[in-house]
Amino acid sequence: MSRQINKTVVFALREVTYGVTPGAASATDAVLISNARFSIERDVVSRDLVRGYYGGSEHLMGTRRANIEFDVELAGSGTAGTAPAWGTLLRGCGMAETITNASLPTDRVEYTPVSAGFESLSLLYQIDGVRYVSRGARGNVAFKMNAYERPMLHFTMMGFDTVAFEANVGGDFTAWKRPLVITDANAGDIRLGGTYAAGVVSGGTVLASKGLEVDLGNKVNHLKLLGGERVDITAREVTGRMAVELSAADEVTWRSDINANTLTSLGFNFGTTTGNRIAVWAPSVQRVNPQVEDYEGNAMMAAELRLLPSAVNGNDDITIVTR
Repeated sequence: MSRQINKTVVFALREVTYGVTPGAASATDAVLISNARFSIERDVVSRDLVRGYYGGSEHLMGTRRANIEFDVELAGSGTAGTAPAWGTLLRGCGMAETITNASLPTDRVEYTPVSAGFESLSLLYQIDGVRYVSRGARGNVAFKMNAYERPMLHFTMMGFDTVAFEANVGGDFTAWKRPLVITDANAGDIRLGGTYAAGVVSGGTVLASKGLEVDLGNKVNHLKLLGGERVDITAREVTGRMAVELSAADEVTWRSDINANTLTSLGFNFGTTTGNRIAVWAPSVQRVNPQVEDYEGNAMMAAELRLLPSAVNGNDDITIVTR
């Protein structure tokens, strides 16, 4: 009997105790995904036997882990001050969730990076009747917010102690809302040198752009310790990329600022309706490697970005907001 790869469902459960799946998955734990990839890695130890003749030796099974990648659409929850469906996944990528329910228009959910106390997930990867369970999962996320495309989140997750069994549970994707294509009508422009308050990026210099890409840059390692095996986030460097339209005078200024290592704030808003507005804020950004790009005959200035912490205690490299 054939089995179909498109009959794949991923479930994500936030763990209370590291490496312990918090009960059975329900249909509402399902993640609405695209472009899923799944692989199991096994650490093996060869016996390397010498027996007076040629031939291989057995490999002894050591630990194992699952690498799971997928894309999800970047949209709000539909209600300001209510966490979006992908919030659980960000919490598994070293980000803290802060919910503000005061009064509109300041109701919002903010995600900011942390450097300790990382949360973890149990990820269940189900392929047409077979379910794999990966516990203690943590990972990295990249934000792809390109002009005239769907805004997307790309997750790369690692968990350990993968087991498989027969299961075929459907997913309830009600919490996953339809995203907006990032068009001129429903997206704000990139802003440099602006300010952030109560979920809104404002002020600064507004630039026409081709959108924004940001990679949280988590370094994720499988730590093989007796009595303390875990997947851990051991470093973070947030990077990004943008391409913007500049006047001749602005390009000259940019070149000078980049050569002088001048830092600036960066913000990006998109979405026009309450409950489906997204904002990205970075208070201290270094632009590097500027290059002129040809876009339909127009000269665009592309730059790689380094999003740096600015607060005394750090952990403000980037803020993702839904409101």
